[in-house]
Amino acid sequence: MTGHDDGLPNDPEGIRLMIHALVDGELDAAAALAVERRIAADPRLAAEHARIVALRGAVSRLPRPDVSDAFLARIAAIGFAGTDQQEPDAAQAQRSTPSKLPGLIAGAGQRREAGTRPSQARTSPRARRFGSFDWRAMAASIMISAVLASGATQWVMQSGVDDGFAAAVASGHRRSLLAASPLDIVSSDRHTVKPWLDARIGVSPPAPDLAQDGFALIGGRVEVISGRPVPALVYRHREHLITLVAEPQQGGKTTQPDNLSSGGFSMVHWSDGAFSYWAISDMERPELDDFVARFRKAAV
Repeated sequence: MTGHDDGLPNDPEGIRLMIHALVDGELDAAAALAVERRIAADPRLAAEHARIVALRGAVSRLPRPDVSDAFLARIAAIGFAGTDQQEPDAAQAQRSTPSKLPGLIAGAGQRREAGTRPSQARTSPRARRFGSFDWRAMAASIMISAVLASGATQWVMQSGVDDGFAAAVASGHRRSLLAASPLDIVSSDRHTVKPWLDARIGVSPPAPDLAQDGFALIGGRVEVISGRPVPALVYRHREHLITLVAEPQQGGKTTQPDNLSSGGFSMVHWSDGAFSYWAISDMERPELDDFVARFRKAAV
């Protein structure tokens, strides 16, 4: 990554932390604007930003189980038991160690703490941690893993799709949201994405540029479904990612878009005779229908 004079970190991990801070509302106006400019200028950062936002939205839609007070008390007791001996040393180390966060994030955090009322003070680390990690983060990770593991079964049961192809497409989309990058090739140029796919799997679907319609091509990847590699294009609509898997057909017939939405995601399937398409996103169904209509018109 080339150097910038906007005060933001230039290393990949540093700018990734800044994107997380932007999504979490941790930055002041100047810092947020600087990060947004970086995102607008770099398709890879734009894809990372969209992935984080989409993942956050998916997690927020997960059902919240009812947890008894007795269970919460047991969890809190484990946290106390694991940190009673470590807390004095940890507190002393925290007071004596300067913050390693980028200045923009640290400054925002200090301003927020200064304006916090006593009743809003953060919970003691002993009440929310197991040793050195946050048990709530662990619980969220377990929940996400459970959703990924059950996604394919849910799609097959609810949609009744033959061979579970829709289930595999849905699982691939979910995995892409959790991966370090949802893309194998990062580019907004179809003349870069199509040759890249063709060179690796010998086939590439139409990849029209729909940026003026609000659906920007940001790259592609290879999915492996039923042991076969198939091309997948990735588009971005505002803060949402759209995965478009294109299964090659031999003498296939044209079919109209069919709604296969399930499990909190919108999915549409159709065929143009050469490819069978599966578009999936966490967008509302009317927005995905709009994408499908524009893609079909441009791909003719």
